Amino acid sequence: MQTKNITFTKPFTAELVDGDLPETLGPDQVLVRTAFSTVSPGTERAVISDSPNCGGYRDHVFPRQSGYSSAGYVVAAGEKVKSVKAGDRVIVFWGRHSSYNLVPERQVVKIEDDSVTLEEAAVVFISTFSLAAIRKCRLEIGEKALVMGCGLLGQFAVRLLRAAGAAPIVAVDTVAARREEAKQNGADFVFDPAEPDFAAKVKAVTGGGANVAIEVTGFGAGLDEALDCMARYGRIALLGCTRDKNFTIDYYQKIHTPGITIVGAHTKARPEHDSYPGWFTQRDDIKAVLRLLAAGRIDFGGIIPPDPYSPAECAAVYDRVVNDRSFPTLAQFDWRKLEREDF
Repeated sequence: MQTKNITFTKPFTAELVDGDLPETLGPDQVLVRTAFSTVSPGTERAVISDSPNCGGYRDHVFPRQSGYSSAGYVVAAGEKVKSVKAGDRVIVFWGRHSSYNLVPERQVVKIEDDSVTLEEAAVVFISTFSLAAIRKCRLEIGEKALVMGCGLLGQFAVRLLRAAGAAPIVAVDTVAARREEAKQNGADFVFDPAEPDFAAKVKAVTGGGANVAIEVTGFGAGLDEALDCMARYGRIALLGCTRDKNFTIDYYQKIHTPGITIVGAHTKARPEHDSYPGWFTQRDDIKAVLRLLAAGRIDFGGIIPPDPYSPAECAAVYDRVVNDRSFPTLAQFDWRKLEREDF
C-alpha cells in the first residue's frame, strides 16, 4: 500500500514523496488515514535546518520526516488492539506528516466526543506540551502567571493557564500580532520585553511578580527576563527548547536568593505509565485536553487556520517556516485535498 509523505530531502528542502506501507499490520498496530496534521514551527524549523539539540535528529542524516500531531480515521487495527476500531476518529501522536500513519496502539487516542473537530484534534497533542509545563509548576488557583513567548506553545499556555485558574496572566512577546492574539484568548496583560522598565511593569500588574512562568522562547535572554519578573519562591518551566547555549544568569541574585525553582519541561520528560500530580502521561494529557474541549472549558477555534494547506504546498510552507517570521502561529495540512475525497 502506498502513502504520501512530506519529507525533508536535504537541509531547507521539503518535498511530497511516495512511500510504501507494509502489506500486513502487526498485532498491536493501527493504520490511520490522516485528515489533518499540524505544523510545529519551532521544532520543524530546527529539523529541516539540521539544528543541534533537536530530539532524535542528531546524526545530520537526510532524508528525514517530521510532524507529530495529527488526526484522522482508523482504517484497520491489529488483532490485539482493544481501544480503537476501523472507522473511529483518532488522534495520532508521534506520527508523521503522511497520508497514512501506521503506529502502535499506544500512539493513538480515540476522540470520544463528536463536538471536537478533526482540525481541533490535530493540535491537541501539541497543546499537551504546554499543559505538562503548567502541571510541573504546580499552579494553584489564583496564582499569578507569566508566559514568555507567544508562539504556538505560548498561545496554548495562555488558554490552559486561564482554564487552570491563574490570575492575572501576563503574556510577553516582541511581535505585536502575537501579543494581540494572546490578549484575545485569555491574557490579562501583554508586554513587549524590549520596552523600558519591562520587568517593573510586570511586577506592577502582578502585585510583586509572577508565581509561575512558562518560558517558551528557549533563549537565555528570555529566561533572564522571566527571572526579573518573578515573585519570591516562584517556579519557572523551561518549555521552549533551549537550543541556544548562550545562557548567562546571575544565579545568586535571581535564583538562589529568591528561592526560584526551575524545571525542565520537555514533553518527553514525563512518565510512561501511571500519571500522578504534576506528572501526567502523554495519553492522559491528551484525554484531559479532549475533555476540556468537549466541555467548553478551552477553545481552540481562534487558533485553527480557516484554510489549511494542501500537502502538495509543503515546499512553500517550509520555506516560510524557515525564513518568514510572520508565518502564522499555527498551520495545518489538509490531507483530504490530495484526493478531494470526503472521509
